[in-house]
Amino acid sequence: MRLLAVLIGLLACGPGLAAEPFGRASIEDSQGIVPGQQVHVVVEVFAPEFFTSPPQFPLFDMPDALVTLSTDRPQNLVQMIDGVQHSGIRRSYAVVPEKAGSFSLPAVEIDLGYSVDGTPVKGMVKVTLPSFEVGASSHQSATPFAARGLTMTQSFDRDPSSLKTGDALVRTIVVFAEDTQAMLIPPVAVGTTSGVARYDKPTALADGVEQRGIGRSVQTGSTRTETIVYTASSAGRFSLPAISYPWFDVDGHVLSAATLPAADLVVAQAAATERIQPELQADVNASASRAWRGWFVVVLLCAIDFAVAAFAWRRLPAIRTWMTRVRTRRRNSPRRRLGRIRTIIGVGNDLAIYRALQDWSRNLGYRTPSEWVEAQACPRLSTQVAILERRLFRSRDMQVDRAALASAITLPTADRRPPKRALPDLNPTAEDPLLHPL
Repeated sequence: MRLLAVLIGLLACGPGLAAEPFGRASIEDSQGIVPGQQVHVVVEVFAPEFFTSPPQFPLFDMPDALVTLSTDRPQNLVQMIDGVQHSGIRRSYAVVPEKAGSFSLPAVEIDLGYSVDGTPVKGMVKVTLPSFEVGASSHQSATPFAARGLTMTQSFDRDPSSLKTGDALVRTIVVFAEDTQAMLIPPVAVGTTSGVARYDKPTALADGVEQRGIGRSVQTGSTRTETIVYTASSAGRFSLPAISYPWFDVDGHVLSAATLPAADLVVAQAAATERIQPELQADVNASASRAWRGWFVVVLLCAIDFAVAAFAWRRLPAIRTWMTRVRTRRRNSPRRRLGRIRTIIGVGNDLAIYRALQDWSRNLGYRTPSEWVEAQACPRLSTQVAILERRLFRSRDMQVDRAALASAITLPTADRRPPKRALPDLNPTAEDPLLHPL
C-alpha cells in the first residue's frame, strides 16, 4: 500500500515537476558559411507562466571569432508544453569566424526569474550552443569580408570642375552592407593625387541604418562613412583615381567589387586681391608720460590676472567639486528627470520604459514601481503600468497607451507644512519659543 501511494503521488506531481524553465539554440543558414560571414545563433529561453525578471544573455569568448550580442529587439514567444503555458524570449548572437575550420560554441548559463504558483523564483538555464563548419571559398580574397547587398556611393560638397586655388573640396564616400557590422567593414583605398593635398576626417560607423531599395522595399544594414578633404595650391587639372572595393557576396558565393568612377578637379588661379596700404597715424610722437601710463595699466592688469589664476589654481579641486555638484543638481532636477522619462516612454521599447519607471520610483523613495503606482492613486497610471508589466512578463496581447502613461506621470507635490512633532525642540528659537508670551 505504501508503494502504491508513493507511485500515485509521483504521477500526480509529474506535470508540476515538468514545468521548469528550459532553453534551446539553433543556427540560421548553417550551410556554406565562409570566413568573415556573420553567423546568427538564435537562443530561445522558456519559463512556465511568465517571467518575473527578463533572462540575462551573457557574452562568451571564442578563439578566432568575433562574438557580439545582437542589438535587435528581443522577441516574445508563447508555447503550450504538457498543458502548461510557457512564455519565451528569443535573442541571437552574431558570430563572425576569421578563418576556415570547425567552431564548437560553448554552453551559456542564462539567469532569469519566473513564477511558481504566484511566487517569484530565481532560476538558471544552461543552453548548449550548436557547432558549425566554416569552409574556405576559392573565390574569396585573402582578407575575409563577407556581406549581402553591398553598395558604395560618393558625393561632393561642390562642383569639382569649378575650383580656385586654396579652395577645399569635401568628398564623402558611404559603404552600405547588409548582414554585417559596421566595425567589420574595411576602409576604402582612395589613392593619391599628385599636386593635391588630402586630409582624412575620422571615419563614422553606424549600425541599424535603413536604406530604400528598389520600389518601396527598405533594407537595414550598416554603414561606413569616410570624408576626405582635398585642397590645391596651384592651378591645373587633377584626376582623382577610380576606386574598386572588393567584397564577398554571401548570397551568390562570388567575389564582387563595388566601383566609383574617377573624378577630375579643375583648379583655376584665384584673382589677386587689391592690397590696402596702411595709413600712418598723424600723431606719431606721443608724449612719454602717456606711454608710461599705458604700460602701467597693462602691468597692473597682468598682475591682477596672475593673482586670480594663482587663487583659482589653489582652489581648483574645490571649484571642480562645486561645478560637478551644480551640473549634477541641474541634470537630476525633477523637471529634467520628468522630461527624460516622458521621452523614453515616447520612443523607447517596453524594457526601457520599465527601467525608467524603476529609476523614477527609486528617486522618489519607493522600493518598487508598484509601491509608487499605488501611492499615486491614479487609475490611468495603474492601468498602463499593468499593461506594460503584462507585455514584459506574460504576453503582448495588449498595447500600452504611451501618451496616457506619459501624461499620468507628474512632478511630486511636497507638503510644505512641517510635520507635527511629539516633543518641542531642545533649544527654543525666536520662531518657536519654549514658553509662549501670556
